[in-house]
Amino acid sequence: MVIMEISGLKYEVKDRLLFAADHLAIQNKDRIGLVGRNGSGKTSLLEILAGKRQPEEGTINLRATCELLPQLKNTDTTKSGGEVTQEYINQSLATQAGLLFADEPTTNLDTEHIESLEKQLQRWQGAIVIVSHDRSFLDALCTKIWEIDEKKINVYKGNYSDYIAQKELAIRQQESAYEQYQRKKRQLEHARELKEQKAQRATKKPNQVSASEAKITGAKPYFAKKQKKLQKTAKSIETRLEKLQKVEKVKEIPAIKMNLPNQEAFTGQIIIRAEELTGKVTNRILWNPASFYIRGGQKIAVIGKNGAGKTTLLKKIMNEADGITVSPAAKIGYFSQNLDVLDTTDSILENVRSTAVQDETFIRTVLARLHFYREDVYKNVGVLSGGERVKVAFAKLFVSNINTLVLDEPTNYLDIEAVEALEDLLTDYEGTILLVSHDRRFVENITDHILTIEKQKITFFDGSLEAYKNYVPKQAADSTEQELLVIETKLTEVLSKLSLEPSEALELEFQALLKRKRELEKAE
Repeated sequence: MVIMEISGLKYEVKDRLLFAADHLAIQNKDRIGLVGRNGSGKTSLLEILAGKRQPEEGTINLRATCELLPQLKNTDTTKSGGEVTQEYINQSLATQAGLLFADEPTTNLDTEHIESLEKQLQRWQGAIVIVSHDRSFLDALCTKIWEIDEKKINVYKGNYSDYIAQKELAIRQQESAYEQYQRKKRQLEHARELKEQKAQRATKKPNQVSASEAKITGAKPYFAKKQKKLQKTAKSIETRLEKLQKVEKVKEIPAIKMNLPNQEAFTGQIIIRAEELTGKVTNRILWNPASFYIRGGQKIAVIGKNGAGKTTLLKKIMNEADGITVSPAAKIGYFSQNLDVLDTTDSILENVRSTAVQDETFIRTVLARLHFYREDVYKNVGVLSGGERVKVAFAKLFVSNINTLVLDEPTNYLDIEAVEALEDLLTDYEGTILLVSHDRRFVENITDHILTIEKQKITFFDGSLEAYKNYVPKQAADSTEQELLVIETKLTEVLSKLSLEPSEALELEFQALLKRKRELEKAE
């Protein structure tokens, strides 16, 4: 059943078309993910559909109650960002509207609360349209994707991974079409050149004809006629070339290979060591004394609930607090959402180049990987969006004299395309990475070790986030084995007593021990 129908929609900002759609429909129980670059109009579209903003053109027929969970949350409160977001979510879900519009609902939520929200929305009885840069969140919930691209709204079936697969298929088809276009173009150009060469030769006297014979009436008209025919054919080929439908070449991602300072001295070596490191804020203990070490080249995610002490741990490492030892071979760069490192009066290129140790070719390659192409690098930082400034700040850090990146929530304010671009750069990076992020896909794709802060304890895990989630601690297996040994001993004792002095109490104890033994054996 269709609960919202949109026809002839057009929305402009300062006489500039932001997006348009001929027809869109939302069915009851639809789960739609709305994606697009920062500034493409995702929030505006949600507000239009929710009746909070008026389009230039178009009709919207709503056949259900609707609720908008806004992106900009009220910050005039003593509560944490996560608590404020959760409060907004609870208020919106309590309305039990037939159509829920959710704009970045995972903002400031830790992984546990994100997964809890997923379950809540999976149980939602109405339809949902979600804007989110969390790809795992979109995968868990969505059955359709709306993409705002080149001022159009395109509809794809499936979740976010299905959408990406369809986009990749389209890219492969474009690559094939481009190769066919180039091949056909070369064939036509070659055929045209041959006809033009033959036309030129037709004006010359044939080798087998004498000068006197060439003057015979009829010879000249013959060659002129032949030349005209060849020229006409060449012109026809030229027309076919002009009418040949042009296919654009797919943009290639430039590769990066950077020379890191002290690369040989730090790769595989212990570069950061924590010994009996304490975590405390005023009178609250974040974690008990902990010891661990980090090797050069490892990519580590720091995970834990909001308030567990993740950012505190990063700052202790950066400040070489008591209990932290940093190798002289480690050159650490710290990234946070504080963008004071940027000069808003300078261009993108000037900002990045000002502290770079890499050459300009490499700098431009990194900027291109972050989707700042050609003349884009001369844009003034002052005119950039928040997400674009984050990318510039990261590029500035990335090309400086470092071999270890410490990143605190680097994907905040970035659209999915920018997150994936940053992800590709970090995947190729050969230095050390220590990052805090609630973006599960980002963590899974980049890191190979997990450092958890949970129940006031720091634990270092050698493996990916997925492996960590599926890990059964050896201690649990050992405790099962230990309990089985204890039960075996007690069973022997009870059997011995039963053989000497049988009693109902001993029989009941024997049966209970036997039952517990079977349960443990079954669980192994």
